[in-house]
Amino acid sequence: MLPRRPLLALGAAALAIPRIAAAQPAWPDRPVRFVVPFPGGSSPDLTGRLVAQHLAGVLGQPVVVENKAGAGGNIGTDAVAKATDGLTIGLSINGPLSTAPALYPTLSYDPARDLTAVSLLVRGGQVLVVHPSVPATDFAGFVAHAKNNPGKLTFASVGAGSGGHLAMEDIKARTGIALEHVPYRGFPPAVLDLVAGRISAMVVTAAAVLPQLREGQGRALAVTTDARMPQLPDVPTLAEVGLPGAASYGWQVLIVPAGTPGERIQMLAREARAALSTERARQAMDAAAFEIVASSPREAKAYVAAEAARWGALIRTLGLKLES
Repeated sequence: MLPRRPLLALGAAALAIPRIAAAQPAWPDRPVRFVVPFPGGSSPDLTGRLVAQHLAGVLGQPVVVENKAGAGGNIGTDAVAKATDGLTIGLSINGPLSTAPALYPTLSYDPARDLTAVSLLVRGGQVLVVHPSVPATDFAGFVAHAKNNPGKLTFASVGAGSGGHLAMEDIKARTGIALEHVPYRGFPPAVLDLVAGRISAMVVTAAAVLPQLREGQGRALAVTTDARMPQLPDVPTLAEVGLPGAASYGWQVLIVPAGTPGERIQMLAREARAALSTERARQAMDAAAFEIVASSPREAKAYVAAEAARWGALIRTLGLKLES
């Protein structure tokens, strides 16, 4: 909210202002709803609350976080897309914005039509991990072992069409290896079966498996980031092991309903950057193995479109279809 000047300091000239000012009320004039499409305590919830708390301080109105979880983030994202009150903003991730349109034939919203990306807030890489029983100490050895044992190795994911699933399918397509996909409902059971040796491999977000790697319960062969991850400095990138262009990320984007005024979008992007520039935010994102981006609206829109094109093409090649 813009600072108000004391009325007495304006003198007689102030008498001419009220009628004009009343025609353009400040935004927001009521509490703002901030939709996070995942439960409290999740990574998107952490990021969303950092941004929401900052916005409440600069907007002069409460910014109420609403955790609207379900369907891999589609339910909460749909709530933002359908909002017409002018007071709803939200956070979404790569799934609902870039892969859901290709995965779900009857998706209830169209990200490109119904939503506007305000800022790419953060992104995090994944790690290709194998159980120690897999006789491979590096990526080349893993590929060779898989080719010598076609169809005998398995890989876990948190569901068909998830980031880890698609990243592994991309690796399979680029290397010509064959692994059987075993989908799970969430990271904990998938990681548990990986470290128990019931699953051969997994492409998983770094934060979900760092403790197990430190305990020697898994072996990291490659990271999906463009550069090596600070948390795993000795693990090469996919480009370094011979797969240029295979980098992939999980990411989080600040979104608003389509038709939101441009000046409001620019303001929200500026304040999102400010929210994530604090030492508190940096420490929180480092702990979650996320990289702070805080992009412009133009950059966010281009990034989401490029991701949708890339992963949509792979989904169609695989013939994946899910029920919404």
